Amino acid sequence: MSEETLPAFASLNVGDQVSGRDVDITRDTLVRYAAASGDFNPIHYNDAFAQKVGLPGVIAHGMLTMGIGASVVEEWAGPGNVADYQARFTRPVPVPALESATLNVTAVVGALDRELQQARIDVTVTFQGATVLGKAQAIVDCA
Repeated sequence: MSEETLPAFASLNVGDQVSGRDVDITRDTLVRYAAASGDFNPIHYNDAFAQKVGLPGVIAHGMLTMGIGASVVEEWAGPGNVADYQARFTRPVPVPALESATLNVTAVVGALDRELQQARIDVTVTFQGATVLGKAQAIVDCA
């Protein structure tokens, strides 16, 4: 891995937004994710079943939502530079049958470890203004 792919630690400041984008999730997205992950829980494709268990309807896979958050950090940090990523699921993301659910993802420098040359990146993932992941954080190696 070349140093050109590493984020420049010296240029980072706590509070800097390093990345962000909106991501649309459709029912097609859920089908593809289910096939890739093997997660065929009916809450991700069957409205009647999802409502029967108390959900508003079909919801996105939690790990898909978590992965979207991680991908925004990885796109900025470069391949192989995300040393750790963790998040808690705080609320479901309903996905309508004929439209998309749009996630807003931002990645902000939360802390810097000068000794280790690592940045903690705080990831915020929201849907319709509500946070859907809690304490989503990545550790990025910058050396």
